[in-house]
Amino acid sequence: MSFRNWKLIATAALSLALAGCSSISVKAAGLKPAKERKPATDFTLKDSMGRSFKLSDYKGKVVLLNFWATWCGPCKIEIPWFVEFEQQYKDQGFAVLGISMDEDGWDVVKPYLEKVKVNYRVAIGNDMMAQLYGGVDSLPTSFMIDKEGRVASVHVGLVSKSDYQDEIVQLLGLKKSHAAGTVVPALVLGAN
Repeated sequence: MSFRNWKLIATAALSLALAGCSSISVKAAGLKPAKERKPATDFTLKDSMGRSFKLSDYKGKVVLLNFWATWCGPCKIEIPWFVEFEQQYKDQGFAVLGISMDEDGWDVVKPYLEKVKVNYRVAIGNDMMAQLYGGVDSLPTSFMIDKEGRVASVHVGLVSKSDYQDEIVQLLGLKKSHAAGTVVPALVLGAN
């Protein structure tokens, strides 16, 4: 087999692997205006430690609710970003909640969480849970939920890290300093 044919096959295989879970988003949808946001459906699930939690427990926080699976290529790209966001913004009123759609449940999810060092709460979902959110048909699917518990945006497929971060910053009311590449509270910027 020639190098060119090998390269075409490798490119096609990579494309199929990434698209195997869902289509890849080219551009984020952006935040809906506040008046157009609908309440996120509450749910109760158990996390990897067996503790029950509800989405409503997070009211007052910005939540990134991510439906994913261990076999999903784009999900594996996003999860390290979400780990980073959880670390960076948790003290500012932000949380990531992961809903694994793996049919094999905790047997495959727990080892993956340990391997990737996931630092946010994860639960196992099912078709009924997916239906609560309009029938999650593709993975990854993520919902940005504002402090009032309303769906501010929906992302199906792989979205850029910067698009997620921009939405988090906006929903938290922070301003991004372009010069330093850091995020600072909005009040600090206006206090001169």
